[in-house]
Amino acid sequence: MNHNVYFLVKDPKDACRDIIRSRDTDLRIRVHCLNEVDFKPDPDEIQLYADDRGNPLAFETINIKSEDALDMASAIQWYAKYIGYPEMEILPEDPRTEYNCD
Repeated sequence: MNHNVYFLVKDPKDACRDIIRSRDTDLRIRVHCLNEVDFKPDPDEIQLYADDRGNPLAFETINIKSEDALDMASAIQWYAKYIGYPEMEILPEDPRTEYNCD
């Protein structure tokens, strides 16, 4: 079984600019704190969402390659454990109510 190793690259000037990187692949995912940034999804990238105890997050790939797309969920699960919230639910749509058309 292949276990990917992930790293977190933090921007010292902006706590809302984390990047999850895979050690073994080209997968890179930018973490956006949706309460603090004006996030506009890139149509050429993959986005997944989560709610970190009331703080909505967007996870967007950076120059995604098809062979890396399947590892995105495991990278986000790793991030959830890293931030101390392993039960964080990964969502396909923006959790902010103003962005849902229900």
